[in-house]
Amino acid sequence: MTTTVPTKNQNHSHGEHAEHPDHRMFGLATFLVADAMTFAGFFAAYLTFKAVNPLPDGAIYELELPLPILNTVLLLVSSATFHRAGQAIRQDDHGRCRHWLLITAGLGLAFLVSQMVEYFTLPFGLTDNLYASTFFAATGFHGLHVTLGALMILIVWWQARQPQGRVTAADHFPLEAAELYWHFVDGIWVILFVILYLL
Repeated sequence: MTTTVPTKNQNHSHGEHAEHPDHRMFGLATFLVADAMTFAGFFAAYLTFKAVNPLPDGAIYELELPLPILNTVLLLVSSATFHRAGQAIRQDDHGRCRHWLLITAGLGLAFLVSQMVEYFTLPFGLTDNLYASTFFAATGFHGLHVTLGALMILIVWWQARQPQGRVTAADHFPLEAAELYWHFVDGIWVILFVILYLL
């Protein structure tokens, strides 16, 4: 006498839901593409103002590089530390994962502090001209993303605790999603740095 193992579709007929493909990462990627379009609008606006509306001498100021370079280093290093956190959770090492997550969040917060210092030392204000307004809009919008990213990292840090945390070696989607978002934010900053400070 042979026995038949019920398939997932057969289980569905007995009142259980069939397992659906996981599209969460695709949804996040779609969101990031849409978000990138917003930043593209800032880039286009800034470059258009610069090309089409030349200002008189003294109306726009040279931007200092030390703080932006520091900010770039902070974010690039934070991408590396976040990657280390991901490696640790895949090896089921929760302690090391949380350690790297805290360092990553700290680097993000250091970026925000450095950006605030730059804002208070700039030789122009928000409403001085179109360049100034676009500069504050683009960098401020990016700063908002860093703030949200740091909060996400701290949430994942809490979820990676043992034994009651939900982020594990078997299921670490929250960490993967936060890491992808963080790398996106870092990549946007590199583009911002080149366009705003070097061109």
